[in-house]
Amino acid sequence: MTTRCEVSWFSALCDDDYEQLGVVDADLLSSWSHCRDIVLRAESLGYDNILLPSGYALGIDATAFAGGMAAITNRIRLLLAVRCGELWTPQLARQIATLDQMLGGRLTVNIISSDLPGREESGPVRYERTAETMGALRLLLSGGSTTARPPYADFAVNAPRVAPGHCPPLYFGGLSEEARDVAARYADVYLMWPDTRANVATLIDDLNKRAASHGRTLRFGYRTHVVVRETEDEARAAAHHIVAALDDETGDRIRARSLDSQSTGVRRQAELRDTSAADGFVEPFLWTGIGRGRSGCGAAIVGDAAQVRAKIEDYMSLGIEAFILSGYPHLEECERFGRMVLPHLDHGPLV
Repeated sequence: MTTRCEVSWFSALCDDDYEQLGVVDADLLSSWSHCRDIVLRAESLGYDNILLPSGYALGIDATAFAGGMAAITNRIRLLLAVRCGELWTPQLARQIATLDQMLGGRLTVNIISSDLPGREESGPVRYERTAETMGALRLLLSGGSTTARPPYADFAVNAPRVAPGHCPPLYFGGLSEEARDVAARYADVYLMWPDTRANVATLIDDLNKRAASHGRTLRFGYRTHVVVRETEDEARAAAHHIVAALDDETGDRIRARSLDSQSTGVRRQAELRDTSAADGFVEPFLWTGIGRGRSGCGAAIVGDAAQVRAKIEDYMSLGIEAFILSGYPHLEECERFGRMVLPHLDHGPLV
């Protein structure tokens, strides 16, 4: 059983911040000032890390944002999301090395398998390029050299001069067979989206076996929304308020605009929602209604402080060591969780 976990929040760089899903508030659109305020508040509340999400067509650039935050944060780690299809690996290695230097070793990296902008590619193509990218980053950031050949890349380079001598921890997720194989070979932390307790345990067992076949071990992370209030009834009311203004057409449009809207993981989130009870709960305190208006992570832990804490600790008993949390609006829910639950968890950065 895991007794200590890393607790991260979410800075909504990808235009994913609302009071009510589907109702656009200009003050909550991603901007330097809004996303900066989320990071600084998370740091002041004691969160260990914060995800800086990435979307080609949405929001502001995560890498540029991370550079700005490096100068005005002191303790919190930054979990920089990078889409492999959008970045040239040698340049990405130099960017990561530079950010790691600016942050004094506080950088972590969320690798995302993605298409090239403006092009749709098959899963095998995307994940083979992702594997090459992760392998090359490990070599270059550790001070080595690497060579890549077509069709995915074509270069032969030495490490950038600023290489830190180690690769920052690589967080990576995906449910497809290709994604699981990439994680087993190259990831440090395998990230999963919400699922039933039984399926979480099954997934952890599968990834542990795959990693062992490569002579490796994995750590596990869980990405979920959270709605915490003084009472369970208040939490449920707050959850339903988030989707109260959402109609099916708007929800479909929001989900479709995501770059990963057809992935295996997204389909699983839809299945979870379809098998939930009439109130949207698929098991105690796990509510899928939030997935009606967003792609990707499609469920939330909902309850009072003790219930939310117990749910997190139950996942820890299965082997989850890292939690990436979010809530709507992100700044307000960051405050609530940081005040009501975070002080009662044994947490700290993954090492």
